[in-house]
Amino acid sequence: MRGFDTEAVHAGEEEDDLGSLEAPVHVTAAYAFRDAADAAARFAQRAPGEIYARWRNPTVCAFERKMASLEGAEAAVALASGMGAVSGALSANLRAGDHVVAPNAVYAETAKVLRERFARFGVETTFTGSDADAVRAAIRPTTRVVWCETPANPVLSLADIPALADVASSAGAVLVVDSTFATPYHQQPLALGAQLVVHSATKAIGGHGDALGGVVCGDAARIEAIQADAVRGGGAALSPHVAALLDRGARTLGLRMQRASASAATLAERLEAHPRVTRVSYPGLRSHPQFALAERQMTRGFGALVAFEVEGGAARVYDAVTLVRRAVSLGDVRSLITCPAATTHASMRPEQRRAAGIGEGLMRLSVGIEDVEDLWDDLSAALG
Repeated sequence: MRGFDTEAVHAGEEEDDLGSLEAPVHVTAAYAFRDAADAAARFAQRAPGEIYARWRNPTVCAFERKMASLEGAEAAVALASGMGAVSGALSANLRAGDHVVAPNAVYAETAKVLRERFARFGVETTFTGSDADAVRAAIRPTTRVVWCETPANPVLSLADIPALADVASSAGAVLVVDSTFATPYHQQPLALGAQLVVHSATKAIGGHGDALGGVVCGDAARIEAIQADAVRGGGAALSPHVAALLDRGARTLGLRMQRASASAATLAERLEAHPRVTRVSYPGLRSHPQFALAERQMTRGFGALVAFEVEGGAARVYDAVTLVRRAVSLGDVRSLITCPAATTHASMRPEQRRAAGIGEGLMRLSVGIEDVEDLWDDLSAALG
């Protein structure tokens, strides 16, 4: 079996008649048919060939094949954004009257989709702890999806994927893991028992802050259901131009994550020793309450995200950084910092943020590929 970096470079490639090393970007919206019989055969899936770009696009398919390979999946479906991937993974598996179990510590927009959008269509959600016992206690006869986000945004708590897989399987539910923070380089949820893995490809997979997209990986039948529901039916089709950017970014995923996670580990250790930092959460720190789980579940390092709380609130440090950029995304080659309580998780009510462990002094640092000493100089000066 080829190594991760080799797959990242070569998976999904299909040589064209010209022998192009770079796959062409197919920008057509529709495809011509030879005759009526050909058109009918393509629509009935009895003959090869494309139909319409919302159904399928060769450039997008190449990116999907790469992501399926990196996640060890049968198939993948790419969508127009990370939230498109979240919504697609949910909508294809839920009907009115169904129930979802989701963690308190979850991306605020995911929580909002469950609390508001899916609730309007008769789907109930129980938000609880991410440990197996809490999830088991929340299971109902109508539970169809167990949602997991590990490491969790923004507090970097972990969920035991194999344990949750056992709980979900016993309930006849689908375990969906949002693995955006870990990336396929650091974590393989499908190998650990999950049925579907979701990524905001906008983040580390694309890696350069210039492309918006999402992807879901899993078995072929479930992926086809998402394709039909969210892409062909819902219209969340990924642009071929964006697919080409994401595919190119994914080729260097391993190299970037190796550098960024090593720097994140160094910065986490130094932040933990700083007198004005009251708490640091990073899965690779021995002080992390789930460090043993991180060692079992995460591979090739512990990721590029560090969460830390500062004395006196986050705003002073946030305003003082000069090299690290103030932005809400993550996984970029640039280091980015945000104050989740005021930005990414502001849509949650105060009590919901407290349940998720998100305080006013919490900062989320996405470490890029800059020289780690330059990053530390900036952070230490901002901390004062």
